[in-house]
Amino acid sequence: MSALSKNLRSDFTKLARDAAALLVKPLGALLLAVFATAPQLAQAQAPAVAATRDTVLIVGDSLSAEYGLKRGTGWVPLLEKQLAADKKSARVVNASISGDTTSGGRSRLPGLLTRHKPTVVVIELGGNDALRGLPLDMTEANLLSMTQAAKKAGAKVLLLGMQVPPNYGGAYGSTFSGLFTKVAKAEKVALVPFFLKGVADVDDAVGNFQADRIHPNEQAQAKMLANVWPELKKLIK
Repeated sequence: MSALSKNLRSDFTKLARDAAALLVKPLGALLLAVFATAPQLAQAQAPAVAATRDTVLIVGDSLSAEYGLKRGTGWVPLLEKQLAADKKSARVVNASISGDTTSGGRSRLPGLLTRHKPTVVVIELGGNDALRGLPLDMTEANLLSMTQAAKKAGAKVLLLGMQVPPNYGGAYGSTFSGLFTKVAKAEKVALVPFFLKGVADVDDAVGNFQADRIHPNEQAQAKMLANVWPELKKLIK
């Protein structure tokens, strides 16, 4: 091979090396940039993950299931609007069924806890137990069991207390309303002493109820939420 050919080959090899180096440098810089921004991307995504960290599960009866009301006007939908207004990221799962008792809620709760993994459980049951004259010790045992199950699943609990009309008798009414306080104290959970305060215990109460005089009407729903919200918001991050 001539000296000229050797020189040309040497020059060509050098040019090839330089070209490869130029290609590698941008690629290296790109990889460094990706790795450098990865932590920032992770931090940017963190709020989105945190935004769904709270789930409020409501296990109730017709008072929470919008019985006789236009959809979207009950206290639970109003709660969702309240959460949005307060910029709280919790989602609401309304598992309320009209006519349900504490026995029904107790049997349904394990599946609900597994499915929805709530961070807060609101128990609004017991009214139908009283209306049906069910044994009060059974109602208490069911409320206690539900509270313990929710706590064991890692959820905070809010009990919504109920009262019965005076015609049920003073002793029965006092014992019934006391069940909620008793369970709340025993399990150290939050309590709204009377869910229908300002709705059923006022002089013009009839104006707060539907024609059946059992279920609150649309105008009473905001008051029901007002009874729940002060205690519930303490349990939501």
